Parts: sequence; structure tokens; C-alpha cells
Amino acid sequence: MTWHVLGAGSLGSVWAARLHRAGVPVKLILRDPQRLASYRQVGAITLVEHDHATRYAIPADSVDSDTPIQRLLLACKAYDAANAIKHVAHRLQPGAEVILLQNGLGSQDEVAALLPQCRCVFASSTEGAFREVGWRVVFAGQGHTWLGDPADETPPGWLADLQQSGIAHTWSTDIVSRLWRKLALNCAINPLTVLHGCRNGELETHRGEVDGLCAELIELLTACGQPSAAADLREDVWRVIQATATNYSSMYQDVAAKRRTEISYLLGYACNAGSKAGLTLPRLQAIHHRLQAHLGSCGLPQH
Repeated sequence: MTWHVLGAGSLGSVWAARLHRAGVPVKLILRDPQRLASYRQVGAITLVEHDHATRYAIPADSVDSDTPIQRLLLACKAYDAANAIKHVAHRLQPGAEVILLQNGLGSQDEVAALLPQCRCVFASSTEGAFREVGWRVVFAGQGHTWLGDPADETPPGWLADLQQSGIAHTWSTDIVSRLWRKLALNCAINPLTVLHGCRNGELETHRGEVDGLCAELIELLTACGQPSAAADLREDVWRVIQATATNYSSMYQDVAAKRRTEISYLLGYACNAGSKAGLTLPRLQAIHHRLQAHLGSCGLPQH
């Protein structure tokens, strides 16, 4: 069965290239005729791994095509997910499977609500990739991907395609907890790197702020019924900071490149969840407001 990939950005391209080279049928879905023309002019995705570049001539069509879709990897940004799925919803067959590869929380439920006839699988990945130029993508960090379906714990048969393609993965029966944990890690690290203009490791000089955010995030996770996501969070945050000390966070990179951030699905989601739970989270609220003001000063959307 063909894997359709909507959102041929960095991570979507990495998945598509690995599936393609393993002999799994793949087709890119590009958002408009101009983007499709740009891709067809080049004719391939170039994947750079360990300084070695390889071209993969993956077929592509536009969202306007009427080709039926039975399996879709949605790899666009969280803020684009619901709108993107609306453009291909008419092509999704009854019982189609949609893999949601978005950061943060909130977008998964938005998409699932639009697709009652489909199986939506949530994904949380620690893999790193970035677009170097055009259709050339650098696979910067081998990582792991957890997948799960809150509505059905039965593992899907297509996990064999991931195994065949060398995509390290685990089927999780508690994927929502995984997504909460990753959201908490991102909320404790990414906004501070933007506000202080620093690499992850330089947060060592802002230890009090990091620890304060961790304390409130633990309170939030516990109140939201996610005790396993709260366990040892502070220690894990510092482990990630030290392991990625020389890296710039993804949010830092987005702001530096004048790209919209996923603030609404990270800090925004956390603050809203805290309000619904009746919590007072002054540090998280303050960081959220500071980050919104900073994004505004950069001419970027504040949501």
C-alpha cells in the first residue's frame, strides 16, 4: 500500500526517503501547483546523512489530485495540520490510516475530529532534520519515534514498513503520556532559549528559571492525570539540556529564520490546560506572555 506524505518539510522528507529506498511505495502530496512544479524541476529529494548526499526520485502530486488515499503521513507543522487535512479529506478512503507527526498537543485532536471515518495514529519523535536548501534535507539526528492510538491499542500492520525502512520506533499503549512529556520538555527549554538568545547548554546560567518551570509543569501534568509524564521531569530536562548543549532549539531556529512557531500547541496549550484545571501557574503564564511579546517584536505571529 502506498504511503502518501503530506508536509514534505524536513522530517516528512526524511521519512519519505527512507521508506522509498526500502522499496515501500511512497508519494509526496505538495500543497500547490507552484510547489509541485518546483519539485518536478529538481526531480528528487536529496537526503544528507553523515555528510553523504543521496537523491531519491519519489513520485509527487498536488493536493488537488483525486487519487484515493488509504495511508497518510501528515508531517506538517501543528498550526497547519487541520487546514492541510481539509484539502485531502475527500481523498481519504473509509478506514484510512492517518499518522500525525506534529509537535505539542492539540492539533492531533483537531485533525481526529475532522476524520471520524479514519484511524488517527499519534506520533512523538526525537529525530532531528532540517532543510538545507530547496529539496535538500539534512538528517541531523538519529532518534526514536513512539506511535499510538488512544482509541485502539492494536498495533497496525504497517509497522513492518517502518522496520524495513530503518525507522526506529515503538508502538505505545500510552502515547498521550508520551506527548505530554515531550510538551513539558519543550516548554521548559525552547522558550528560554529564544528569550535569552542562547544554545540549549547555556541555560545552565538560568538554572533557577528552568527549575521553576519544571516545578509548575510537574504540577500541571499531575493535575491533568499524567503522573508518569511528570515523574523525574526536572532530571530529564537537565539531561536533555546537557545532551544537546551545543544545539539551538527548534523554536530558536524558527524565530531566527523568521518562521512561525508552534507556541499555541506548546506553551499556549499548557497554560490553557492549567486554567481548565483551576491551577495558578505564574511562571508558565509569564514566560508565555514574554514569548508572545518577543514574537510580536520580531514581526511573527503570537499564536
